[in-house]
This record gives sequence, structure tokens and C-alpha cells, in this order.
Amino acid sequence: MQHNIGQFIAKRANLNPNTTALVDITSGRRQTYTELDARCNQLANGLLAGGLSKGDRVATLLMNGPEFVETFFGAAKVGGVIVALNWRLVADELSFILNDSGATVMVFGSAFNEVATELQSRGTDGTQITRWIHVGDAADRPSFAESYEDMMAAAAHQEPTINAADDDLLFIMYTSGTTGLPKGAMHTHNTMLWSCLTGNSTADTRYGDNYLICLPLFHVGALNPMVSTMQKGGTCTIMSEFDPVRIWEVFGSEQITVTLAVPAMLQFMLLTYDKDAHDLSSLRWVMSGAAPVPVALIETYAAMGIEIHQVYGLTETCGPGCLISPDDALARAGSTGKEFFFTQVRVVDDNGNDCAPDEPGEVLIAGPHLMTGYWNRPEATAETIVDGWLRTGDIAVMDADGFVYIQDRLKDMIISGGENVYPAEIESVIFAMDGVNEVAVIGIASEAWGESPLAVVVRADDSVTAEQIIEHCQGKLARFKQPKAVEFIDVIPRNPTGKVLKRVLRDQFAELTAD
Repeated sequence: MQHNIGQFIAKRANLNPNTTALVDITSGRRQTYTELDARCNQLANGLLAGGLSKGDRVATLLMNGPEFVETFFGAAKVGGVIVALNWRLVADELSFILNDSGATVMVFGSAFNEVATELQSRGTDGTQITRWIHVGDAADRPSFAESYEDMMAAAAHQEPTINAADDDLLFIMYTSGTTGLPKGAMHTHNTMLWSCLTGNSTADTRYGDNYLICLPLFHVGALNPMVSTMQKGGTCTIMSEFDPVRIWEVFGSEQITVTLAVPAMLQFMLLTYDKDAHDLSSLRWVMSGAAPVPVALIETYAAMGIEIHQVYGLTETCGPGCLISPDDALARAGSTGKEFFFTQVRVVDDNGNDCAPDEPGEVLIAGPHLMTGYWNRPEATAETIVDGWLRTGDIAVMDADGFVYIQDRLKDMIISGGENVYPAEIESVIFAMDGVNEVAVIGIASEAWGESPLAVVVRADDSVTAEQIIEHCQGKLARFKQPKAVEFIDVIPRNPTGKVLKRVLRDQFAELTAD
């Protein structure tokens, strides 16, 4: 039997035809699996009518919405390879990805008319796009684009001939490019299938779950739950983008059971929570990843009756790495748990040997859900996947019971006086301090120690001083780990998935020294 991810929708339409597959909070649209499958078929047939061949890349520049879901599954059925674009990028950045991927079709929304027009005006110097498909009102449609809905209306509802499966490419997802140019991680129908299987075999997911997706679908942290939920037979409720006020309302109105939010989102949500107004009766847990979750944040949500399950994964693994179970979420607060069911995780030293318990080392991941490589980057692929193991570049310790504690990115580690200092450990201590809203720690030059920690802080209380923060760390961190300086800013720079852009902070404070 061959496996095609687009067929997930057809299978569910057969098994559970009247189950709600998709709820779009922005438009209010609701689609059963039967309705969604018909729309995916129309999309597939519409792409074929325009000359799409197996392996052709289909770029999307869309906010979260039904059109993204229809395009993803519809293209999958006929062998199209989705390139989901980060809609916060500028034209030059998008042009690089479009040219690198060789995408020939672009599906874009009205919100991105300006950047799409800029890209189209560059001709073949800007992209190789030959077909522009516009989602939105006819009055807003650029002259060079065709209508998404007109294309759909002209296409048949019937299932197209399935033209891809197993090891055929399904999507190329470009890394966020926090250092250097982004690279396209290649995933196949099989790697996506195994990502779903290992996720649904490990997490507390259930048939009939209603999963709220408010991370952008151009990120694996949203794409994976969307596909996995439909594989399981649940409902995906999607918000066009994260709204820390609206999310509490949606939990109640849609009876959401599970969701995913990065730590920064959880922090913003705390500012708008009203225990007397918000119905959380259906919510079982919130998964959180993309960065280490501060223990204080886990404990704050636990006091509200909300379980935070820390997850660790990467674009290159199609999501899964480690997950904390409900039984251990509080007892092991700060741990990202153990490896997923069909996943292997090791922590190794510089020589590739397994570290002793509680000894820091690099995280390696293996499993059938690993990317097949980076698009057009054989050297980068060879450096990243060694003997079947993905080198993550993340530093962690694994305790004697097999629980993994992510400490930091290898590139973000500070070496002070010959000692390894992990910023996440310092950040967790400072974050727990009253009056601190956000914190990021980077290394700055030190004549005496080589590098010393600098704490960059967003205050919730403007009366908090640098001296108070440094004093707060005394007794909680070894002296060599304590920040030697504190800088206050208004906003911590982050990429669209919530990861702190420490490269930007290092540039901003490049002239600072600790001596």
C-alpha cells in the first residue's frame, strides 16, 4: 500500500463524512471532511488544469485559513510540493526562497498583494513563477493573477488520479534563517506520515479532539498538528494569527481540547486571562516548544489548572524530538521529556560518544520522520545528518531516567573563563523575578574571562533596576554564570515562531564589554 498525505482527507471523508474537519475563526467557515475533501479535489484538479506536473513546487503566501489547508492537501494528492512562505519576510527574502526552490505556482492572499506585485514585476530575475493564484475579492485582485475561487469553480469535485506517495517530496520548509540564509528542509509523504504516527503514539491525542492552531501554518509547529489531527479524525480550529485576547474566548466557544503555544505566547496570554470570564472546561493541555519553557511559567499555568507539556523538535525532524508526558509535566518541570515513540534521541560529547547522565552534550535525533536533506545543499545535508543521526546543534543533559533537559543552542553557549554557560539557565532564574516580563541572555566580550553574560530585559515594572536583577541571581547561580551587566529594552526581537533572535541582540550590544 502506498501512502499519500492528501488521501488522509479522502479516508476521513469515507470514515467520518459528517465530522467537522475545519473551523476558521476569521471567516466563520466550517467544513466537514466530505466538504473539505471535495474542495481539496477541486484544488488538485485546478492545478492539473494549469499544467502542474509531479514534483512541481507550489508556493503559498497565505495567512492561516481554509485556502492554505485546501492547497496543502490538494497539491499533495497530485504530486505538487508545497513551499509555505513566511509572510513576514520582505520581497528580497521571498525572492531568494522562490528562486532557490524553483517554485512555478504561487497562491497568495489579498494581504500580500503589494509584495506579490513587487515579485511579479521582477520577472524571471525575481522568481520563476508562471501562475499566480489570488485568494480574496475580485476588486482586490492584481491584473496578473487569476482568481482562486474561479479556478475552484471550474474544477471537478471528483478525486484526481493520485500521483505521489511514500518517498516522493511533499513539502520544502525553509528554516527561519536566524543565522545566514535559510535552507529548505525536504519532507516526503513518508516522513510526514511517520511524524503523525510518532506524535499520535506519544502525545495525549484522541479521536474527536479539537486542536486550536494559532501559530502560522508555514511553521512545522502548526503544520504537524494540523495534519496529525486530521489523521486522527479530529477537528482543526484555526485562527488567522495569534491573538492573546481572542484565544481565551475561542477556548470556550469552540470547546478546544488541545493547542500549542510557544513560551512568548503563553506569557502574553497571562496578561489577558480572566478566571471569572473564560471557560477552560474542555482544555486538557497546552503543548509548548520552540524554546525552553521557564519553570516559573509552567507553575503559573498549573496554578490556573492548565497543564503545559513541553515539547522539543525541529523543522528537520518534521516536528517530533522529545515530549513530556502528563504524568511528569509538573514533577519534571523544566524537562522536555523523553523521545517520541518512533524516535531515538541521544546526547553526545564532542567525540560523538554518549554523555554520562547529567553531562551536557549535543542532541542527536534519529527516526523515519527525519528530513531527507536540505534542498540543493548536499554539503549542509552531509554536515547535519551523520550515519542516520541528525545533529541538532542543541545542548542538553539527559538524566539517569532518560529525561532530557534542553539547555541552549550550541551557537548561543557562552564560554566564560573556560566554563560553559547556558543562557537558558540564567534566563529561567531572571524570568522568575517579579517585575520582569521577558529576558534574553547573550555573551559580551570580557578581557578577563573571554565572554561574560549580559541580560537583556523587558520590564513589567519600570522601577526594577539592573542592580536588583544581578542581586536576584546571587545564590541562585554560580558566580561565573551570573550576569555581569543588564540592559533594558522595550521588545525582545523574535522570529515569527517566537524564537529569540540573539544574532540581532549581539549586533545591538556589540560594543558593550563586561570590564
